[in-house]
Amino acid sequence: MSDSTRPRRRYDAPVRRERAARTRAAVVEAAARVFVERGYAGATMVQIAAEAGVAVETVYRSADGKAALLEAAVQAALAGGAERASIRVEDRPGIRRVIGEQDPRRQLWLYASTQPGVWSRAGDLLRVLDAAASSEPQLAALRLAHDRQRHDGLLRFARLLGERGHLREGMSAERAADILWTVCAQANYDSLVRACGWSHDEYRTWLADTLAGALLGTGTSSA
Repeated sequence: MSDSTRPRRRYDAPVRRERAARTRAAVVEAAARVFVERGYAGATMVQIAAEAGVAVETVYRSADGKAALLEAAVQAALAGGAERASIRVEDRPGIRRVIGEQDPRRQLWLYASTQPGVWSRAGDLLRVLDAAASSEPQLAALRLAHDRQRHDGLLRFARLLGERGHLREGMSAERAADILWTVCAQANYDSLVRACGWSHDEYRTWLADTLAGALLGTGTSSA
């Protein structure tokens, strides 16, 4: 039988894409460990490849350079895993619960509950990014983009509170977003949890109480 008459194996594109996604996730997770251990300048693609158990060429195919790989590692940490990083923030389960909650105090409590996990997962990588941004313009731009992305998300949250009539009288959504962005900043987590030894439960309760006191008008319901 000639080669031309043999049945051809079907090219299984979904399986190949799934395999590639798993490999990229492994590279991103390995990169996160290497960046935290060695810093941005000290990390190399060879070290990341060894940590991930892949060829160096695979690391280069996973991201467009070391800066992009650090950004991917940061986004994966913020999202709770590389496989979740591509999901819109509003579509992630924890944020969907925040959006769907109608009680404003409970809503702020649910949002506060997401914050300990975010900063405990991403804090070390963000410190690597901060340290490297002072000498790497590309990383400085990434840090600025991350800050803007976070503020834009909190502005959408503040507008939702305003549309539902929950913000205190005279407070704009823009001012409310500024307060959310500042109170929920990594610096406060580092000060209270890392430096002062607060538990995550204590930190969450402080966030929820502080935000409710600063943002909500009188007469709002309680959680």
